[in-house]
Amino acid sequence: MSILDALAIIAAGVGAGTINAIVGSGSLITFPTLLLLGFPPVTANISNNVGMVAGGLSATFGYRRELAGHGRGLARLVPVSLVGSAAGALLLLVLPSEAFAAIVPVLILLGLLLVVFGPRIQAWARSRHDAAEARDAVSSVVSSNTGVLVGPRSQRLALLAGILLAGTYGGYFGAAQGVILMGLLSTLAHGSLQTLNGYKNVLATTANLIAAIVFLIAAPEHIDWWVVLYIALGTITGGLIGAGVGRRLPAPVLRGIIIAVGIVGIVKIVFFP
Repeated sequence: MSILDALAIIAAGVGAGTINAIVGSGSLITFPTLLLLGFPPVTANISNNVGMVAGGLSATFGYRRELAGHGRGLARLVPVSLVGSAAGALLLLVLPSEAFAAIVPVLILLGLLLVVFGPRIQAWARSRHDAAEARDAVSSVVSSNTGVLVGPRSQRLALLAGILLAGTYGGYFGAAQGVILMGLLSTLAHGSLQTLNGYKNVLATTANLIAAIVFLIAAPEHIDWWVVLYIALGTITGGLIGAGVGRRLPAPVLRGIIIAVGIVGIVKIVFFP
């Protein structure tokens, strides 16, 4: 690998880490970069996944203030993401790429629709329950015990099921996983958008970490450790940058970025595979 190739991967990692901290979809920068540099698709995908773990950890650290007091809520959601990501990583190793990649644009589009209509759906759901005002009044107390899992049981189960599927998707490929998670969280969970973004970082990082462990055990021959190192260096820096920038964005701006990145992701996957 030449010095220019290494610099290109690090630069892509910085961009990916920044975007991942804010909305997700950073793999749509690093993965195509690796393909353009001539790495085989499976090696590029797996090495990219392993390298992304470091950036996810830095982004999660950057959102530590928003996640304060949400330990119990995360403890309920993280195991679900863990199971899903392990299943997705195993699918990558046993199924042809076409089998799962065909539904990727649909998943991204669903995530975007949930981001757009999430606030309206949440408002409608609250109006259907007599205890909504009381729940909002004590949300800070409830959050300390259950995190963002506030609402009817059916809504909480739907969120858990969605995170399981998002984790499976993240373990298999991962690009736009953050968009899907933000769509689910903004529709089915309770909390500020910045808090939900912190949850997204934890769940996406969990998916990347578990998938990386599976790949280390079952497919180490597909890991290029130089690629992992360069992506890790870039995403650590980008994750800290993105956490600082993302926290200062108003909710409408953050939603706009989510939608824009999601649309770019769909165009990239559909028209420039």
